Amino acid sequence: MLKVLLLFTILIIGVVLGPMLSGHQGYVLIRTDAKDIETSITGLAIMFLLLQFLLIFIGWCYRRLKRTSTFTHSWIFGGYKRSQARSQTKQALLKLAEGDFKQVEHLMTRNIDHAEHPVVNYLMAAEAAQQRGDYFRTNQYIERAAEVADKDQLPVDITRVRIQLAQGEIHAARNGVDKLLNYAPRHPEVLRLAEQAYTLSGAYQSLIDILPSIMKIDLHNEDEIIKLRQQAYAGLMNQVMAEKGSNGLKIWWKDQSRKVRHDIVLQVAMAEHSIECNDHDTAQQIILNGLKQQYDERLLLLIPHLKTSKAEAVQKTLAHLSKQHGATPLLNSTIGQVALRHGEWASAETAFKAALAQRPDAHDYAWLADAFDRLQKHEEAAQARSKGFMLTLKRDSDIES
Repeated sequence: MLKVLLLFTILIIGVVLGPMLSGHQGYVLIRTDAKDIETSITGLAIMFLLLQFLLIFIGWCYRRLKRTSTFTHSWIFGGYKRSQARSQTKQALLKLAEGDFKQVEHLMTRNIDHAEHPVVNYLMAAEAAQQRGDYFRTNQYIERAAEVADKDQLPVDITRVRIQLAQGEIHAARNGVDKLLNYAPRHPEVLRLAEQAYTLSGAYQSLIDILPSIMKIDLHNEDEIIKLRQQAYAGLMNQVMAEKGSNGLKIWWKDQSRKVRHDIVLQVAMAEHSIECNDHDTAQQIILNGLKQQYDERLLLLIPHLKTSKAEAVQKTLAHLSKQHGATPLLNSTIGQVALRHGEWASAETAFKAALAQRPDAHDYAWLADAFDRLQKHEEAAQARSKGFMLTLKRDSDIES
């Protein structure tokens, strides 16, 4: 406005002073039916410029007045609705704590266009609708949130996957987390959802692939990470065994890293799978190698289930373990079971007696009785069975009490 005023001032000065300095202002006659108007060219120019300035000033006043009116209306009515939206959002959060999801949905969607962050309201309304089992409204709110969010789609996609998992749409959730990991590979909630989706869908290799990222952001402690890795590899074993059988499982195991093959839990799982596939030689090799690396009773418990002609290797390993770690009750019992399986009745009697001297066990009494029968010691066999039977009755009564 000031620029326009300055421009007109310069023009007026130029029009007025120009003719005055030259001494020739000119003459203008305007004649109507009732009146004649006489003036100079300079005066006519001044009146024209003043009229233009007046029109511009009136236009400026009109625009200013209209802008003020719009602002006032927006401040009075829009401010009230924004205030209402804030209040209703706070009420919805309280209802969420109470578990009243119907009210949460209702309050979150009232005056939602005037909320500070409409996308948040839509997402919370979607969560509330999902809790109520209204999947149609849930998807509706998610779509509206995606429209409002514009370029910031990450919270919308995360909420969508979370709801899909809650609704049991596992494969849709799996597809969703695959996309999320492309542009938010270390987001804690994305990784948490990916862990859940991959576990439920049986995508164990994908779960193994994201474990380093889960470890880096401390989503789980070290023990939980180890347990999760073991579960993933155990699931992978099941898949390989189901798809490729015993030979495929054996090849897969050889292709794994040393760290995986030396994991006791995985050694136990692999040996169990091999026994299940009737591949006792592979199971024996895994068990004996594992016991050489580390004495673990979980591997020891599998030895009696082996059906192999190579008993010498097993007995040699058990004798070595007995010297190295001492004759524990389980080790003596295992030696006795192996001897019993291969017809070494006297050795079995000695081993079971040693185990029972360390602790009473109904199973060992039963196996000792079998060894006595083979040795034609029927009276001792009856006494052993009686002791085992009494021990079983005592254990059952203790459990019931």
